[in-house]
Amino acid sequence: MRYWLETLGCPKNQVDSEKLAGMLEADGYQAAPAPGEADLVVVNTCAFIEAARRESIDTVLELAGTRRPGAQLVVTGCMAERYGSELAAAIPEVDRVAGFGVPVSFAAGAAPVRTGVPVALGAKRELDVPTFDLLNLPRRAPTSPWAYVKVAEGCDRKCGFCAIPSFRGKQRSRQLEAVLAEVEALAVPEIVLVAQDLASYGRDLGAKQIEALVAGVSARVERTRLLYLYPSELTDGLIDAVGATGCHYFDLSLQHVSRPHLRRMRRWGSGGRFAARIADIRRRYPEAAFRSSFIVGYPGETEEDHDLLLAFLQEVRLDWAGFFAYSAEEGTYAAGLDGAVDSTLVRERLAECSEIQDRITASVRSALVGSRARVLVDSPGVARSHREAPEIDGIVTVPDTLPVGKFQDVEITGSDGPDLEAVPLGGPQAPPGGRPQGAEGVAGSWICDAPLAGAR
Repeated sequence: MRYWLETLGCPKNQVDSEKLAGMLEADGYQAAPAPGEADLVVVNTCAFIEAARRESIDTVLELAGTRRPGAQLVVTGCMAERYGSELAAAIPEVDRVAGFGVPVSFAAGAAPVRTGVPVALGAKRELDVPTFDLLNLPRRAPTSPWAYVKVAEGCDRKCGFCAIPSFRGKQRSRQLEAVLAEVEALAVPEIVLVAQDLASYGRDLGAKQIEALVAGVSARVERTRLLYLYPSELTDGLIDAVGATGCHYFDLSLQHVSRPHLRRMRRWGSGGRFAARIADIRRRYPEAAFRSSFIVGYPGETEEDHDLLLAFLQEVRLDWAGFFAYSAEEGTYAAGLDGAVDSTLVRERLAECSEIQDRITASVRSALVGSRARVLVDSPGVARSHREAPEIDGIVTVPDTLPVGKFQDVEITGSDGPDLEAVPLGGPQAPPGGRPQGAEGVAGSWICDAPLAGAR
């Protein structure tokens, strides 16, 4: 029996897929070289924003048309969790709409499940797992020298725009020992810790344990990176814990900077507080890199609010930023708010934010030319320093002779928008020409002008 697993969405979904693949392979399935050669086709969907939902549905329909006769098509992930029977009824091509909760068998010849009731994926055995649980299942060995590790599921916050707690539930942290055991088993030089509210890790277990988690992971790998930090949880202790890892990368979930507008979002903070915190981190760690994401067009956003965001971007000069358009999501606080922002104006504001951020990123990257960095070689000719998170930020182009999976000290010799060029210290004075074939770069900012369903 062979399977094909298509993953859409965020790093947390990618971890879920790796756990599903590990389960299937433990049950005797083998990965198929193409979806048309699989006996089981699984689509791990995303419901984060409207564009992601459209992509998920398009992908399901495409795979339905290319699967071989007799193959099962299963939809899982966030859309399955959120829409259940509605999704099952809307796409009759699907054999199963499967969440991550109730155990079920995927044995050959099993009757199709059309109820939309969340079920867990398995081939020959049933798994006694709680609803939404993939956290502690084994996973496949990574194929790259870095790996995401999800340390918690769900979220306890009540942000006005976010529907994620409604289908992923309250925060449920893994035991520290289980996380560290997974890190050791992965045996890669870089671990990227992820969760919906990473900085609150362990609070549901009785006390926050994020600093102990960072220290424990850092003792086992050379580079520890954290994604999705809620700003009010960025304590001095957590900053010091990140500083001790040597990977001074801070991914802060800001969403906006206007204080009254953040109150409408049911969020903490203000541009002044954020700027002061970032300045403090830069005083402690001058080479720190910063990423954030922002929502544009949330109900009630005024020109003054937007101008404050533009001014913040110009003042603080983040290394990386993403910009999302808001849309009302059923069941969220913001869905009932008045003050909707015209879609044309939203697009204009998105473009303004991106234009400013792209210039800042290009300038920040250009200023690195002539400096030295320690990079991890991800693939031939492609590397990253502490400033670049995998799959999200730019890359560092290096000679393709450098060994993959190893750290290398380099000198930055050039920049091209979000990307850098580098040579090994003591090596040739020019990097190989152009960007490595197949490498995927990004701009300093990125825009999603589709409606927002939830944001980290």
